Amino acid sequence: MSTRSASAEDFPQFPPGFFFGAATASYQIEGAWDEDGRGVSIWDTYCRTPGKVADGATGDVACDHYHRYPEDVALLRDLGADSYRFSVAWPRIVPEGTGAVNTKGLDFYDRLVDELLAAGVEPAPTLYHWDLPQPLEDRGGWRVRETAEAFADYAAVVAERIGDRVGRWMTLNEPFCAAFVGYAVGRHAPGAREGEGALAAVHHLLVGHGLTVQALRAAGAREVGVALNPDRLVAATDSPEDLAALVRAETMHNDCWFDPLFAGRYPLHEQETWGEITDFGFRREGDLEIIGQPIDFCGVNFYRPITIRATPYRDEDPAVRTAADIRAEETWQEGPRRTTMGWPVVPSSFRDLLVDLAARYPALPPLVITENGSAEADVPDEDGVVHDADRVEYLRGHLQALSQAVAEGVDVRGYYVWSLLDNFEWAFGYDRRFGIVRVDYDTLARTPKDSYRWYQRFLAEHRSRRS
Repeated sequence: MSTRSASAEDFPQFPPGFFFGAATASYQIEGAWDEDGRGVSIWDTYCRTPGKVADGATGDVACDHYHRYPEDVALLRDLGADSYRFSVAWPRIVPEGTGAVNTKGLDFYDRLVDELLAAGVEPAPTLYHWDLPQPLEDRGGWRVRETAEAFADYAAVVAERIGDRVGRWMTLNEPFCAAFVGYAVGRHAPGAREGEGALAAVHHLLVGHGLTVQALRAAGAREVGVALNPDRLVAATDSPEDLAALVRAETMHNDCWFDPLFAGRYPLHEQETWGEITDFGFRREGDLEIIGQPIDFCGVNFYRPITIRATPYRDEDPAVRTAADIRAEETWQEGPRRTTMGWPVVPSSFRDLLVDLAARYPALPPLVITENGSAEADVPDEDGVVHDADRVEYLRGHLQALSQAVAEGVDVRGYYVWSLLDNFEWAFGYDRRFGIVRVDYDTLARTPKDSYRWYQRFLAEHRSRRS
């Protein structure tokens, strides 16, 4: 497959005020894991647990963004990005999770924000992209309310330092993964396989979000949101078993988050989904009001649709089997091209998800696409150039689907491609490449791929239409 020549009609069209950017996350790119007073995160610990991460990889160096950030900001400037979504490493700011603040950590983000502004790129920090300080995990992690309260305190520290120059904030990234993949399935840090612990994590992540919204508002934040990863879920058949499985999956993937945030309730089908796994004793009166703090936008991370097929419960520990079995019910659609993650490429499902969310939640704030991209088998040619035509087509198709949703009335304000750089891809280590810029992990050299050049031309065309 070859990339088509760029022309105005190749590019999806968006309203004049629509903004575009690129996204990354702290543990995936920063490196410098033990420099300048940074504390230990749960991902530092998880990566050092044998068998957890492919090839024993760690984020110790990653892309060395901590030292090379001026080069990466220059890539954003040359790209023509309006905004850069990055995350702040909690252990770099408050190494123990609570207590003493590490000013050298704040200094790094201070420099990054200034570098971005000098390049004409808006800084848009996410305060939690999964790198919880290990001392907080040792005291219960997201299973306990202390972590939610500590999160708001840490957020206030960051806002005090850089809030005068930051307009757009995000509290959490993909709390679904933090709670269920981290505490129920065990494929992410901290690697727990629990039932009630995972559901307590769901609740305390949401409470932490609400408390942090309050802290950011108190610090004068102008625009506050959260980055969720709702899924487009479709039953494999119309059988009662598959339709019941779809309800369970919707509860875990979507309703757990959207109902408390935007409908003022806990999920309608949670008891039939979780059974007797918990009595929800960790919930307190008034928590829904904290969780439902008004926000200015809702971030949506989207990559692929999921087909749901009923799977019988396995004979394993009842404390973990409910969440594990719901995850086991997920399959992928047959037929479409798949990325190297094994995910089907179905751009129309992106439009379908956005239209459905807008219809289901009348109180939904404006949306921002906070992640969208594909992992591909990028191989440089003899000149070191990466002709990633599949990624170009993925982006083209998904931006076209997004444009269609906007044309149909879904209020979407912006889009961040995932990701600016190839990076540490969690349990896959460095075996999956999502970047529009190639990183040579031996030399750390950055090389823009064809997808970078395509996105660059697309952004230039968008700017020409809005000027």
